[in-house]
Amino acid sequence: MTRILRGAAIVMLTIVAGLFLGNTNLLAPAMQGKPVLLAHRGVAQTFPPDGIENDTCTASRIRAPEHSFLENTIPSMRAAFAAGADIVEFDVQPTTDGHFAVFHDWTVDCRTNGQGVTRDKTLPELKALDIGYGYTADGGATYPFRGQGVGLMPSLDEVLAEFPDKRFLIHVKSRDTDEGRKLADRLANLALDTRARLAVYGHDAALAGVREKLPDMRTMGRGTLMRCLARYLAIGWSSYVPAACRDTMLLVPSNYAWLLWGWPNRFLARMQDAGAEVFLLGPYMGGDFTTGIDWAADVRQLPKGYSGGVWTNRIQAVAPLVRTP
Repeated sequence: MTRILRGAAIVMLTIVAGLFLGNTNLLAPAMQGKPVLLAHRGVAQTFPPDGIENDTCTASRIRAPEHSFLENTIPSMRAAFAAGADIVEFDVQPTTDGHFAVFHDWTVDCRTNGQGVTRDKTLPELKALDIGYGYTADGGATYPFRGQGVGLMPSLDEVLAEFPDKRFLIHVKSRDTDEGRKLADRLANLALDTRARLAVYGHDAALAGVREKLPDMRTMGRGTLMRCLARYLAIGWSSYVPAACRDTMLLVPSNYAWLLWGWPNRFLARMQDAGAEVFLLGPYMGGDFTTGIDWAADVRQLPKGYSGGVWTNRIQAVAPLVRTP
């Protein structure tokens, strides 16, 4: 009996040692390269994350402005790239005249001087709105951007024409499969090298329409992300990368990253070999809202030598901190 127990103990120790050696970063080679910086909505006005829900009007609760840019505009994207962004994320909404407007909200009531559902309007109607109208940092005492946002809402075509050699992550805001098809039809007209610099994310139903028309387009859906991470947590100890993790983009909250087998270097290397890009977010606090790597304290929490992606709402402040040796 003692011999059996001793043999079982040796087997268990061997398994534990194998798991440790296969996943520890103490023996992992250092990652090469610098972090890939993703600017969420370009250079944007920011707001405190507490109490945010899907229908919260964030323009009505911004922090005191640090700059004059408005999210999802060509000037804000230009400023983001100039600040050091490798990728800019922006949101799209379909219009009744067959275009895609670059705008975050389901309705125009919060940010603009208009009313109604965004996708119920034509592109000229949307361009006539003042998209800086609703921003206030003092509860409505002042509106520092009123009158400055008329004509600033761009179309998808205008953004891609303005930055033909830049990388973008396009956010589809609906759960409409047909909208995904329409977006794919728009992207199919692009040169292959331009389209290769793009990725699309959103609800899996909308992404199904994108994949149907453009199976080679890199996409990322919430359902796919959850399947990837759940399966990797279950079997990633073996270094196997599940199919759901391949050829996609992964968003990883910083407070849960330590759970991933081989985090950071081995995990990043495995995902890179599988054609997946990993972007580290700020801490996940519950619900549907997640912060970015936005402040010096967040940057200090990045693993030493980290070379994965960084998702930030404050590219102009974070890029110098991340890129400083």
